[in-house]
Amino acid sequence: MEVWPAIDLRGGNCVRLLQGDYNRETVFGHDPAAMARRWVAQGASCLHLVDLDGARDGRSGNRAAIEAIVQAVSVPCELGGGLRDRETIQQMLDLGLTRLVIGTKALKDPAWFREMCQAFPGRLAVGIDARDGRVATDGWLSVSDVPAVQLAREISREPIAAIIYTDIARDGMMNGPNFEAMEQMQQAVDVPVVASGGVTTAEDVRRLAQGGLAGCIIGRTLYEGELTLASALAAAAAT
Repeated sequence: MEVWPAIDLRGGNCVRLLQGDYNRETVFGHDPAAMARRWVAQGASCLHLVDLDGARDGRSGNRAAIEAIVQAVSVPCELGGGLRDRETIQQMLDLGLTRLVIGTKALKDPAWFREMCQAFPGRLAVGIDARDGRVATDGWLSVSDVPAVQLAREISREPIAAIIYTDIARDGMMNGPNFEAMEQMQQAVDVPVVASGGVTTAEDVRRLAQGGLAGCIIGRTLYEGELTLASALAAAAAT
């Protein structure tokens, strides 16, 4: 199972939000490229980047930081947040990002997303963020009536790279993932599912791997030193 250290960007800084709340932000660094090098030096083989300004506003607010990260490391990097038109997708792939995570626009405009999947096969992942099993959009500010598993089944018919599944209630809270929801999502589709939200301990990583998840994204617990990347990687490889 792949372990993706998260680098969440807001205003050019590395931050973490509690449950996606922009008013509950902690700044962990002012040099995103240095943070990327730090995780790679500790063994990371891939990085998960989030443009929080883009997720909320619908346009990239951290392009310079994203470009600096891609230039600083040689491991695959994926990016989510604010990717809502073909031009932006092309620009971000041209920066050297391995794949992009589309969330809000995939839900709101399925026809457009199908077109983008055909134009960029295997380069787009779907970010499905859920609160109480229902899909949330616009930087988690809006919750739809669409069940997350239903959306996943529909979208997985396209040539997507993966589904990034986030349980908002667990995100940043360091109280463990929603294992049942994550496993149900992976069992519902034939594409890789990457778990996000609440991964706190090496045992969490081990349980997700045992549950068949293709990967997990780890954020706050790494930044606060509650879990080392080495321990997470060892747990992922132990199953």
